Amino acid sequence: MAVLRTSVVGSYPVPDWMERLKTEYCRGRMSRAQLLDVHETAIKAALRDQELAGIDIVSDGELRRDNDLDYLLARISGMEIPRTTKDFYFDYYDVRVGTPLPAPSEATSLGLADDFGFTAAQTERPVKFSFTGPFSLARHVRNDAYPDRRELVLAIARLLGAEAHALLARGATHLQIDEPFLAGYPDEVGLAVEAINVVTAGVPAEWGLHVCYGNRYARPSWEGHYDFLFPAVLDASVDHLVLEFGRKGLGDLPIVAEQGWDRGVGLGVIDVKSRRVESPELVAGRIRRALELFPAERLVINPDCGLRHLPGPIARAKLHAMVAGTRLVRDELTGTAGPARALPPDDAGLPATRPDPEPEPDHGPPVPVPAVTSDDTPSEHRGDLRR
Repeated sequence: MAVLRTSVVGSYPVPDWMERLKTEYCRGRMSRAQLLDVHETAIKAALRDQELAGIDIVSDGELRRDNDLDYLLARISGMEIPRTTKDFYFDYYDVRVGTPLPAPSEATSLGLADDFGFTAAQTERPVKFSFTGPFSLARHVRNDAYPDRRELVLAIARLLGAEAHALLARGATHLQIDEPFLAGYPDEVGLAVEAINVVTAGVPAEWGLHVCYGNRYARPSWEGHYDFLFPAVLDASVDHLVLEFGRKGLGDLPIVAEQGWDRGVGLGVIDVKSRRVESPELVAGRIRRALELFPAERLVINPDCGLRHLPGPIARAKLHAMVAGTRLVRDELTGTAGPARALPPDDAGLPATRPDPEPEPDHGPPVPVPAVTSDDTPSEHRGDLRR
């Protein structure tokens, strides 16, 4: 495997036709069998897109999932979802747990190994399989079963740990836990790490932990710096931290190095919240700056987060640019580079805390945000109101 491997974080654009069909299913107008066929068709297309772009480690694009929570929560035995229809497929379910969750068993399987098995059968490339972690899942559940949220988080972690064992048995080698809510609760990183270690225990895969600042409708839910992860995340049994730098700039990367992170970094070099396509030269510049702190063997090159909210053509163009930029640096490292290309002058050298010198992000035309709660408050922000 080449140094500076390229990968994706997880989700892939949902085509308009698929959005309409998923919503039809959520409104009870399509059968589950029809939806399964839709999912499998879209996954095959997403894999082909990634292969054509030259991505080394591909994913199923999380195209079976309505969002980052519902697919998993709806499959956990004991989770109560009083209303399973939705006006729009991307809306969140209201979820409650009224009694303690059952211990992991064959009967409590979430079926993630089957999802992975389908994807792995469609490609010759390594497949990364990602799933939302126990901390973020628990934040969306009204807890009426446990005396405190920690017990709920750990109960979900045990179930996900069983899924991880099943994925390993099916041949999964690259697994990733996504904790999209963690940036909103920086004081609870210790609990999240405790739960992550329950999930990864006894599963010798290459594990990634993805932490970003939210990506609901291509907008961040929180802001801050990655210092909130430390020192607790040093105890996480994972091989990579998969972080976003494309949108925020590389200013936080020295924090990761200075805090003693001695494992891999999934380097986000593509801003998934902007429709502006990065140039290969800009991507290469970001990688070169990261190489001032981390050796190539410890870097995996990926977008900041999932590509779900980007139009398909833009997502594909960004992936092509990411791979092309990575190849520029690979060639330099292996001594096969052609004549040096002129880079944007501000991309040379690693500033201490300066963001990339780029134009203001262009988020494209305003995206209508359908109501996800009765009070119009995004679910990411109301998670702590559910106990």
